[in-house]
Amino acid sequence: MVRANENSKKTKEAQEQLIEKLVSVRRVTKVVKGGKNMRFSALVVIGDGKGRVGVASAKAREVPDAVKKASAKAKRSMIRVSLKEGRTIRHDVSARVGAGHVFLRTAPAGTGVIAGGPMRAVFEAMGVQDIVSKSVGSGNYHNMVRATFAALRSVVPPKYVAAKLGKKLPDVLARLNSGKEQAVVSEEPKD
Repeated sequence: MVRANENSKKTKEAQEQLIEKLVSVRRVTKVVKGGKNMRFSALVVIGDGKGRVGVASAKAREVPDAVKKASAKAKRSMIRVSLKEGRTIRHDVSARVGAGHVFLRTAPAGTGVIAGGPMRAVFEAMGVQDIVSKSVGSGNYHNMVRATFAALRSVVPPKYVAAKLGKKLPDVLARLNSGKEQAVVSEEPKD
């Protein structure tokens, strides 16, 4: 019985291929009465490439131990983000954590991931193929990743919008699609 249960766990993990990105490793010290205690801090992003992503940081005496601890914590804190056509976020969002401010915009197919450093790691782990992002303010990796996660948490899928408005999902989707077509038509130059 125990052996069968262990095999099912291994196959489940094999099916759930997680993408692990190491964002930063820092050496940190704590000054104590007897001297300095040196440890390592690791910031890790984990995703499944299908819209689920998690982030965590951990400290340990050795770098591999810190990365392992952070990966385990990130797996437990994964969130699901609603993706449009499986390639970009549903709508434009922004968020601020500390002095770091990030803006995330949807992008047409073929745009690619236009993001810097830590935000790129989040999008690649999540499986986003087309997105435009901008970070303003602090370049601190922890604040940028946390702000990116705050923005991703605010992405609302259309079914929740439909439920909140008391309408059917096809009506909301038709309204979203017609609004984009009108925006494209209005951008054309007039003679």
